[in-house]
Amino acid sequence: MATAVKEKAQLEAKDYRSDTKPVWCPGCGDYSVLSSITKALAELGLPREDVAIISGIGCSSRIPAYTSLYGFHTVHGRALATATGLKLARPDLTVLVAGGDGDGFSIGGNHFLHACRRNVDLTYIVMDNEVYGMTKGQASPTTAPEWEGSKLTPHGTGVSPFQPCAVALAAGASFIARGFAGDPNGVTKLIVDGIRHPGFAFIQVLSPCVTYRPEEKAWKEMVHATKAAPACNLAEAGERLMGDDGLTTGVLYISNRAPYKLPPAARYTPEEIERAFEV
Repeated sequence: MATAVKEKAQLEAKDYRSDTKPVWCPGCGDYSVLSSITKALAELGLPREDVAIISGIGCSSRIPAYTSLYGFHTVHGRALATATGLKLARPDLTVLVAGGDGDGFSIGGNHFLHACRRNVDLTYIVMDNEVYGMTKGQASPTTAPEWEGSKLTPHGTGVSPFQPCAVALAAGASFIARGFAGDPNGVTKLIVDGIRHPGFAFIQVLSPCVTYRPEEKAWKEMVHATKAAPACNLAEAGERLMGDDGLTTGVLYISNRAPYKLPPAARYTPEEIERAFEV
């Protein structure tokens, strides 16, 4: 037993990576986020068999294949629903969810709202590049209304962008943070804090798409770390988030609301479930 414990304690970030080579475009911010995830797991010293990472569809949702963890690549927008079921059935696991702004806030938007509301102990990492990168550059829910970079919206979308952190607050998330892929150490710390938080931790990571949104390289000069401690009440947090420019990084809100767990009476063995469906 002592040998096994020692082996687990010596895991490094590279030990959480698989042999599958990422196929993202050179310079994509998602490379950095993958690195931050593995560094966070190494810092926490989590055994690989005790961690699961769930994703949906999109460039960022390829992440489970690039790790040596238990992983599941779900259908579009359903990562949070799958992760919620997994965490409730196996509360002993550390469950991470990875996705993008399209997967998380468009087709998966309703699941996002209810994951925040339920406050199950998950860590949701959204790589937000304000574009559908995998399907050739369409505007996404977080795209600015005046962006004219897509042939489908040559005059801009004319639609107000989705505000992920403000929506997460209104829906009930108990941990809200924002990071920048160009600051991998900062994102690593946010992921560590999110995993340690007992409840639904939402981390928006601004992750530039160098192919379809090359202007996002300027984010490097525009992001700024928050100078304030995380807000702890809804009124203060709402005022901050609604007045924010969307480029403030750090932990923005923390609540001590207890996470949802299945009551013991709701747990069944596989045999009991089978008997319930007998006809």
